[in-house]
Amino acid sequence: MDSSSASSQDPTSILQNVTFSRSEGSPVSTDDAVTASDLLLGAFDPSKLHPMAGLEDKLDYLLLDDDKTSDLPGSSTAIPSRGWSDDLSYGTGTMYLSGLALGGVWGLREGARRPLAVSNARLRINSILNSVTRRGTFIGNSAGVLALVYNGLNSSIDGIRGKHDILGSMAAGGLTGALYKSTAGVKPALAAATFVSALAGLWSYVKRNV
Repeated sequence: MDSSSASSQDPTSILQNVTFSRSEGSPVSTDDAVTASDLLLGAFDPSKLHPMAGLEDKLDYLLLDDDKTSDLPGSSTAIPSRGWSDDLSYGTGTMYLSGLALGGVWGLREGARRPLAVSNARLRINSILNSVTRRGTFIGNSAGVLALVYNGLNSSIDGIRGKHDILGSMAAGGLTGALYKSTAGVKPALAAATFVSALAGLWSYVKRNV
């Protein structure tokens, strides 16, 4: 049949006379097909429907470098470090939450012992909440700022010196304390530098020997 005669025919008659055939090949088996009864009775594991099911440990390219610890000499301590950003994030967050909890306990004790003009449970609860909010946020924010500055200075000192040790931690602690109390005068700055430096040295020693 040529193209001219095919174009002159009615499309309805063409569809009535056309036949479709299936190419030779292996037939599709329906023996392993999942039915609704399999899902309802629990005979089929729904996790197999996940696009990545069955791959198991074949996706090696998904293994990122986040688990690699710092290769800086002296950084192998009881708390492994994955770099300055890791220390900055976890150190600041841990100190902030610890300061918040410590300030909350201090405020709870202060609010419970504060004398009131009238013995009233509602006034007592209000006094406790005010003290917890005031002390908790103050100590939490102060501890978070100290940890932020300390970890930044400590990582910078370690990068310049090319190693991590107690002396570098104490130097970073001394600078942190001095900066924190620099607006209060020379003596408070020196006292804070000595105190924070001693804490940093103690913390570094504990990490190395625990």
